[in-house]
Amino acid sequence: MAKLIIRLIVAIADTVNVDPAIGGRLRVVFLPNFSVSLGQLVYPAVDLSEQISTAGKEASGTGNMKMALNGALTIGTLDGANVEIRQRVGDDHFFLFGNDAEQVARLSAEGYHPMPWLERNDHLRAAIELIGMGHFSEGNRELFHPLLASLTSHDPYQVVADAADYSRAQNRVDQAWRQPEGWARSSMINTMRCGFFSSDRSISEYAERIWNLQPVSVSG
Repeated sequence: MAKLIIRLIVAIADTVNVDPAIGGRLRVVFLPNFSVSLGQLVYPAVDLSEQISTAGKEASGTGNMKMALNGALTIGTLDGANVEIRQRVGDDHFFLFGNDAEQVARLSAEGYHPMPWLERNDHLRAAIELIGMGHFSEGNRELFHPLLASLTSHDPYQVVADAADYSRAQNRVDQAWRQPEGWARSSMINTMRCGFFSSDRSISEYAERIWNLQPVSVSG
């Protein structure tokens, strides 16, 4: 399924990147074999960090910390390190969307099904129909069928349930981006307040709280 998602991303890129209406103002790029070395080049260039994992499904994460430390604003769920980032930078400098972990668990317990959510989300439904009719696969309606079937039949990560709120959060991003001074202020606040995620602090706390180690003075 992961390979099929990547294939869809690349297929959408092939369409978007040659669309004359966009005129080079937007490009979709997939970076294969992503690594720490490649991250060092990418993180400083990020304006918006997309952290869209379903709440309760991602144990932690460091990429979002690195992007926030480099001044990126985050759009994300209350999942993993997003929780701590939002606590540090403040609600006004973080674009929150989606159900929290308790709501996700409750939907699962109640027998979650994506169709009721999909029926009232016209934009998402149109996007799914476009993929299904083969628009991004040279008319091949079967290529992405497994992906769409998973999304519309059981949706294990409750993507459809979060989709409308994600769109609303992106609208807030658009409004904020049109205020460059405000965006720059939020960017600087992210950098200043994310020093908490320093590896020096993390290792020191692990040594003290987990490993019960004491510092040792080393003479020169």
